[in-house]
Amino acid sequence: MKNKINVAVLDDYQNVSRLFADWSDIEDQINLTVFNKHIQDMEELIKILLPFEIISVMRERTPLTNDILNQLPNLKLIISTGARNASIDLEAASKLGIEIRNTGYVANGAPELTWALLMAVARKIPQENNNVQNGKWQTTIGTDLAGKTIGIVGLGNIGAKIAAYAKAFDMNVIAWSEHLTAEEASSKSAKLVNKNELFATADFVTLHLVLSDRSRGIVGKNELESMKPSAYLINTSRGPLIDENALIEVLTHNKIAGAAIDVFEQEPLSSTDSFRKVNNLVATPHIGYVTENTYRVFYTDVVKEIKEWIVK
Repeated sequence: MKNKINVAVLDDYQNVSRLFADWSDIEDQINLTVFNKHIQDMEELIKILLPFEIISVMRERTPLTNDILNQLPNLKLIISTGARNASIDLEAASKLGIEIRNTGYVANGAPELTWALLMAVARKIPQENNNVQNGKWQTTIGTDLAGKTIGIVGLGNIGAKIAAYAKAFDMNVIAWSEHLTAEEASSKSAKLVNKNELFATADFVTLHLVLSDRSRGIVGKNELESMKPSAYLINTSRGPLIDENALIEVLTHNKIAGAAIDVFEQEPLSSTDSFRKVNNLVATPHIGYVTENTYRVFYTDVVKEIKEWIVK
């Protein structure tokens, strides 16, 4: 009998990869190992992954760098959730003959979470929930959305959805990105402004840019300190878009009203990370895409890609 193929599923934090897909078609052909703990140490990661011919990775959780890939001689196939994964060294994989495949994606998760976070900070929902559980009643005053201005940094697919949500709440919508035109902004119910004006005038600033060398750190100390004391910052895109030390500084000194952050430079956050100690922050653990429908697509496609690779 032909030896079974060793398959690893990485960073399945909730242990759900077996629940959201039917593995029965290939279970007699593979040895499946699911890792629900993030492996930070590179040497430990290499040692653990050494036996595997196929690795399924959740997008941008575990980096697969040139150094790592060169020490995994058995690896033949990487399947990444989502259309792109900036944490895989594609050039190194190509040189080593490692095939890269990608799953489908469900696009509604990130914009829905963005709006949920915006509402959470505007109406102080986490604080009021905690206070009710601790015997208190009506301790904060919420911020209205109608008539306020939302500044969208990046008016692509997700940013355009946020603009539509904002219009439904009777908000004024302004937007900026490096190559955004006034015509394109207008077609998506937004007004083009320059970067300085957006940060200085918006009541809510939300980021929707792809992380690149050009966009890394695009929100720095100057942008954060130019925001109104009553303004809020929301980031569900990528942590490195923001200078995190500068953000912690303005939050700690109450230079802005608050922030809602789903993404961080280092994930998972360490137990002592400064973000865990900021009172005017709503923080979630990168759950923009963590939805039932998204996971069903992710893991069903992982099974499909493995099956196709086996029979090719």
